[in-house]
Amino acid sequence: MKNKPLISVVVPAYNEQEVLAAFHDRLATALEGLLYEFEIVYINDGSLDDTLAILNDLYARDERVAVVDLSRNFGKEIALSAGLHKAQGDAVVVIDADLQDPPEVIPQLVAEWENGYDVVYARRTQRKGETWFKKASAAGFYRIIQRLSKVRIPEDTGDFRLLSRRAVDALNTLSEQHRFMKGLFAWIGYKQKAVYYDRDPRFAGTTKWNYWKLWNFAIDGITSFTTAPLKLATYIGFMTALIAFVYGSYMLIRTLIFGNPVPGYPSLIVIILFLGGVQLMAIGIVGEYVGRIFTESKRRPLYFLNDYKPRRADDADASA
Repeated sequence: MKNKPLISVVVPAYNEQEVLAAFHDRLATALEGLLYEFEIVYINDGSLDDTLAILNDLYARDERVAVVDLSRNFGKEIALSAGLHKAQGDAVVVIDADLQDPPEVIPQLVAEWENGYDVVYARRTQRKGETWFKKASAAGFYRIIQRLSKVRIPEDTGDFRLLSRRAVDALNTLSEQHRFMKGLFAWIGYKQKAVYYDRDPRFAGTTKWNYWKLWNFAIDGITSFTTAPLKLATYIGFMTALIAFVYGSYMLIRTLIFGNPVPGYPSLIVIILFLGGVQLMAIGIVGEYVGRIFTESKRRPLYFLNDYKPRRADDADASA
């Protein structure tokens, strides 16, 4: 019979064939000193390389490994959600496979969980191997969303964290399609604490996050957790209308008093372009929210599974 608490480690993977073996070795070493049962849930997010074959090999060699194979590439946020759905642990650690987040930090996360915290998030003190632009844009994004959102989303924090069982159960009740997981981790509440660490450069392979994807990710985060852009569009529209009214009154009075011998063609073009730009911007903001309403209204499942292999240690526990 199982007599120790179970900790699940959820690892989404997309085209990570270069790093998976090294990651698993370091993860196994990091878990050795912890007096718990472990489940390592790998999620293959529709990889196009040999990621699935490597995961199946890890499954054959390590009875703690479970493999969730999604039917296609659904994106990291959905893959992470699939892993949380399958994780059975009393606590669940979320970590990426690229070794930028060192598995050696996991014992610190577990120690804070033992102290009674439901969410223990790893906060970066350094981001090695990243360009200054990426660091600056990431810092700017977190500070912007901090000001706009009513939910406090920790700065300089990724998905690397530990969640208690009740925190995972709470997350699993959320079925929204546009999932900004960093925001959802904060939205559920409960006792949360930061653990500080230095983020390493990617061990091998290439990042799946180019600047266009990061931009869209930022838009998803902002629109998922605040309606401030809609309010901003309203305020800009109101101020533009007020300025147009004041300017129109000025032109009317000026024409009545002094006449209008020379038509103001350049100023007219500038005003039309300005008002048109403001209107298109406001329509675009509204469109972002309407598009999300459209997607959510379909109520489609978050994902489909191609295959699921639970950890074989469950069979050993049952026969013990």
